[in-house]
Amino acid sequence: SSQSIQKIYCTIKMIASSRHSLLKAAKQLATTRQYSATTTLNDRIVIAVGGNALQRRGERLTIENMLKAAADMAPTLAALSKDHELVLTHGNGPQVGELALERSAATFDVLGAESMGQIGYVLAQALSSAGRTTAPIICQVVVDPQHEAFRDPSKFVGPIYGAKEATALSQSLGWVMKPDGEYFRRVVPSPPPKEIIQIDAIKTILEQCPDILPIACGGGGIPVSRIPSNPRTLTGVEAVIDKDACGAKLAAELDADGFIILTDGGGIWQNFGKPNAREMKKASPEYLEGTKAGKNFPGSMGPKIQAAIDFVNNSKSPNAWAAIGDLRDVSKIFNNEEGTLVMKDVKGEGVVWREQKAEPSPPKQSKEPHKSG
Repeated sequence: SSQSIQKIYCTIKMIASSRHSLLKAAKQLATTRQYSATTTLNDRIVIAVGGNALQRRGERLTIENMLKAAADMAPTLAALSKDHELVLTHGNGPQVGELALERSAATFDVLGAESMGQIGYVLAQALSSAGRTTAPIICQVVVDPQHEAFRDPSKFVGPIYGAKEATALSQSLGWVMKPDGEYFRRVVPSPPPKEIIQIDAIKTILEQCPDILPIACGGGGIPVSRIPSNPRTLTGVEAVIDKDACGAKLAAELDADGFIILTDGGGIWQNFGKPNAREMKKASPEYLEGTKAGKNFPGSMGPKIQAAIDFVNNSKSPNAWAAIGDLRDVSKIFNNEEGTLVMKDVKGEGVVWREQKAEPSPPKQSKEPHKSG
């Protein structure tokens, strides 16, 4: 009868409506993140590993040494991934500079892609041996080709040189060389990242494949720009994007709870290299900006501090945090036993000083601390 058909129709409609409500609620539950400055279980953390972490000071830059360094760090990262949702990014300063020496005619977008594949493979192999499946992603990152960074290159790449070598390379290859402590290194433009092209692919892996650890935006990503007359068309740009700046943007776009920058040194120091040096345990973005922390080290620590500030300030969560510390102390960085924690809610003057301890010795090849690619 028509009444029976009507009842069946209403029942089906009610079931469909309930199913839609359940799916909607499940989706909201999956996308709503609970933030915590103490990194509770399943917090989403972006970890940035410096390119120099794969080349310890005094060692030659070889694949064998990179594999060894990656194997040393992999168990710690694999262990952390059991308790936290991790996304790994990495620097490429030493590696891309070495590739540029081998192929001086190649452009830096291509060299960046090559180094991304190289380092992604090294990290993937090491983490696989530690029981963690990864997905290295070749990421393109849009920059503004008219940015002022192209008029004043500042990103150090490649090895160090003496004054005579630097002059010869500058004259023969047209490289821009700048002092790096007592030596010289090549510098290239480093514009800020505007858009991560593969961001949706990274999100899909996190949402649909929780057992896979994404490795993304290596070396700051491949620098590209959009053609003004046809914005869908991308073209490579001769530059190297700072990996920490891109890591901060990646962390913010993924709604990460925390962003950790791992160096081959410690946290943020005041008066680094002087008798009255002291390390910050906690600091607010406002304090760091007000004291111009890291501004004396534009090629190393400065960009890391700025990236930490940018992530905390740009995050949707008021409890978002960033941390800077030594790769060897990564497990202790989580509970603020080591390194420097950057967060908005730091009482008093906006800084807490760590109890006095031995300051790390400045690297021999440079008067700037923490060259981490």
